[in-house]
Amino acid sequence: MGYRKNLRIVCGNLKDKGSLIKTVLSSKPHKSAVRCVILRATTHGSSSPPSNHRIAAVISLGLESKTEACSCIQALMDRLHSTSNALVALKCLYTIHNIIGKGFFILKDQLSMYEYFGGRNFLKLLTFRDEMSKWVRWYAAILEQNLLVSKVLGCHLYSKRAKNVIGKEKDNFSSSLNSDLLNDIDALVEFACEVGDLPDSLHLQRKSLVYEIVRSVGEDYRLVQREIGTRVAELEARMMSLSSSEWTQFLNSLTKFEDCKEGISLLFRNRNRNDELWDLVKETKAKLVAVMKERGNDGKRTLVVRFLQRTSGAS
Repeated sequence: MGYRKNLRIVCGNLKDKGSLIKTVLSSKPHKSAVRCVILRATTHGSSSPPSNHRIAAVISLGLESKTEACSCIQALMDRLHSTSNALVALKCLYTIHNIIGKGFFILKDQLSMYEYFGGRNFLKLLTFRDEMSKWVRWYAAILEQNLLVSKVLGCHLYSKRAKNVIGKEKDNFSSSLNSDLLNDIDALVEFACEVGDLPDSLHLQRKSLVYEIVRSVGEDYRLVQREIGTRVAELEARMMSLSSSEWTQFLNSLTKFEDCKEGISLLFRNRNRNDELWDLVKETKAKLVAVMKERGNDGKRTLVVRFLQRTSGAS
């Protein structure tokens, strides 16, 4: 078993060196330099995540120019979609995740543009069939939803604008429409559902790359919890102003969020529990159901009164 593992590592290292040589010989100097940075961050041999200095080298490509940032994202996507190795794919996705969280605006902008031209599900990968491939598809779906959440909220989860919301929720949401807050919650809950739709091979978290990926996703999920909580609290305060369709949308979102709780708890093993949020969701749901029933009874009473008025007028 150890011999096979060592053989795979040697073959992976040779393949990486071959790719670097091919890139240098077949590309223009500028593009080859960018592609070499991507190749070094997404090697075959090791099951460890890319080192900090490799990630920093990729992120720094967004400093110089839009052209360099575009070449970086293109090279990263080419690497992601051309590999048949699940570990390389995970490293590509992990690099994308770091660009979303730590990258400069110009790099994030190119990533968003790639998503636009690549179409929906541009990260969904179906070519892998081994056990690790389930983590590839799970991680890709989460990153796509992360980008969608950023579009819906109008800012990235890690941005200064998002962080500045803390402690200013009432002022920040006072001018927001009910429909906007509900759409925000829908996107945020969908992110939580993607997190909760976890692979059944949880034992693979022992691998350092998968462990680091789960840790990074946990950081995102903690921010999503915060965003959900502030919006649920705001809509709870506005409960009586919601229309019937808004009530239904709100209740469905809260129910969907509760349904993914078990999977999330399994993944994080009760880390990021945030019992206060779950209590808020439970209490808000109960209030919604109670008021909806009351509205239904009021509607029935109104119909009876109108019927009696019509019959008395006819007689």
